[in-house]
Amino acid sequence: MRPSVGFAVVALAGATVLARGDEYLRWNAARVSAIVSAAHGDGKVGSRKLFFWTGLDTRLLKTERAMNYKLRATWFTPDVVRASARWAQLRSRLSDGQTQQLVEEAERAGDTVVVVDIDPNEGSGVIPTDWEAFIRPKDAPQESGQFVRGTVVDELRKVRALQPIAQRNYDYDRFWVVFPLKTDEGRPIFGPADSQAELLVRIYNREGSVDWPVPADIRAKLAPENRP
Repeated sequence: MRPSVGFAVVALAGATVLARGDEYLRWNAARVSAIVSAAHGDGKVGSRKLFFWTGLDTRLLKTERAMNYKLRATWFTPDVVRASARWAQLRSRLSDGQTQQLVEEAERAGDTVVVVDIDPNEGSGVIPTDWEAFIRPKDAPQESGQFVRGTVVDELRKVRALQPIAQRNYDYDRFWVVFPLKTDEGRPIFGPADSQAELLVRIYNREGSVDWPVPADIRAKLAPENRP
């Protein structure tokens, strides 16, 4: 749902600016790149650990599993969706109306989308189908219930405004993960005191994370007057 006041808040190079209405249709390539780059993060799931006195791999006989997984993520907040749509407009000479349709299509996907890239290190190179992803305030305890679970929606790979603009590294498998912005209890996932957001990815019994400052446009979306 779009903010009822008709603006999106963007963070660029440490400054906060108000992008009103269709102002994103005039963003230049440098600004688009800066917005999308700020939404990108890197991490790693698990690590290679050896019993130092024997040299044995801690995976023991489960050598079909990767030792660890390189992790990348791009968070498609409302502003990043608009930046991606604007990038498509610049590349393909789309009209303003066609670009606005790209934004509308992307926003129908759900509350928020994170594109997750995973690259297994050694092992079989296979990512198990039961891997999971969560968003929470950084370091929120599990018992707090302050987290949301993501759902992989493969069809979103066709949605143009949900595509990272950097050249893809095909060593990574790519997943489009949709998250709600409210917990199971109906609470907004981020409160006023939460400054950092954390994506947790669990593969087998190992976890890795990517974190960002809580984006201003997500805070605007969670404001009481803008909640669905």
